[in-house]
Amino acid sequence: AQVRAFLDHLRLNENASPHTVRAYESDLAQFVAFVAAALKLRRPDLTVDAFQHAHIRAFLGDLHARGNSRASAARKLAALRSFGRYLRREGEIEGDPAGLVGTPKREHRLPAHLGEADMTRLLEMPDASAPLGRRDRAILELFYASGLRLSELVGLGLGDLNLAGRVVRVLGKGGRERIVPFNRSAEEALRAWLPDREAIAAGAPP
Repeated sequence: AQVRAFLDHLRLNENASPHTVRAYESDLAQFVAFVAAALKLRRPDLTVDAFQHAHIRAFLGDLHARGNSRASAARKLAALRSFGRYLRREGEIEGDPAGLVGTPKREHRLPAHLGEADMTRLLEMPDASAPLGRRDRAILELFYASGLRLSELVGLGLGDLNLAGRVVRVLGKGGRERIVPFNRSAEEALRAWLPDREAIAAGAPP
């Protein structure tokens, strides 16, 4: 509930762009899923007490172990810091757990990346009025929201998706299975594509 209230706060009071809100939603969902798995709890059962320095450090360590770039980890930490400031202003927590975590040092090389406007244009590029455009939109939205490797995305099957829970089951390196959350935009894009997928599988032209 606090995450949803925070995202609403960003939209209504901070004038955050849809791209920023979508990125923060994805980053916070990944953190919540990680902590819930570590504590062996369901995500809805987590409270703000789980927003702790140790959990944030463990989350960043897991990102590093899974091959996420330092730039990606720094962005997720920025989302957690912003969420922490919101919780403190609302009187939900004391102190600044995320502020105590050092920002991951950037690689010496400058990684190629898309700016916010470029990313928004990329996500909106597929023609959503056509089946293949809806397919491409679903792929891009899920890829962006989940942070999956390309090989993991390609290996997904329909049975790996849980749209109601907005999570996907992924088989990563070494055959290690994990559950990765995604945001509402990805869910909507996937739901828009699934009827087309069924029609094409039944023999209809794309």
